[in-house]
Amino acid sequence: MGRTGDQQEIVVWTGQGCILTTKDFTILEFLQERRHRFSEPYAALLRAKLDGARVVLREDAPAHVATLNSRVRFRTGDEQPQTRILSHDELQGFVGLTLPLTTLRGLALLGLSAGETIILPKNAASEPERLVLEAVLYQPEAARRKMRNMPRPSLRLVHDADAAKLQTPEYSGDDDPGPSAA
Repeated sequence: MGRTGDQQEIVVWTGQGCILTTKDFTILEFLQERRHRFSEPYAALLRAKLDGARVVLREDAPAHVATLNSRVRFRTGDEQPQTRILSHDELQGFVGLTLPLTTLRGLALLGLSAGETIILPKNAASEPERLVLEAVLYQPEAARRKMRNMPRPSLRLVHDADAAKLQTPEYSGDDDPGPSAA
């Protein structure tokens, strides 16, 4: 992306670019409507994602692409890799487990393919940050496809209630009137 007006320059991600499911794209459009709540670097990255995204149905999302609720392993610069779940917003009690889309890193990872790199716009006095998506460890769309394609186990009848009635002996000719005769 180039510089337009007062926007920060964003270095485009390497590789295939941004691939978003229709659901993820819709969520980003919703965030775009509220962009005044976010920093300038976040708003610029959000606009770049929406403008440059290739939108696919969730059934067509490649398994190596980070989608919402995917568990990803990523690295920032030369730091140790981290594993997080890309979440819609901050989940209370899950510190260190999730990475919300409302953060610059969460937004940056959404739509990236494993092995791709993105340079985040600099924040105030800080230098631009290089973010590498090392792997998509779990993707809900891929898991759904896998479950749908698995052969269903054949059902086997283990108990037949009607068969139990047939095997119960009939008591005919019994002299005992039972408790109701008392």
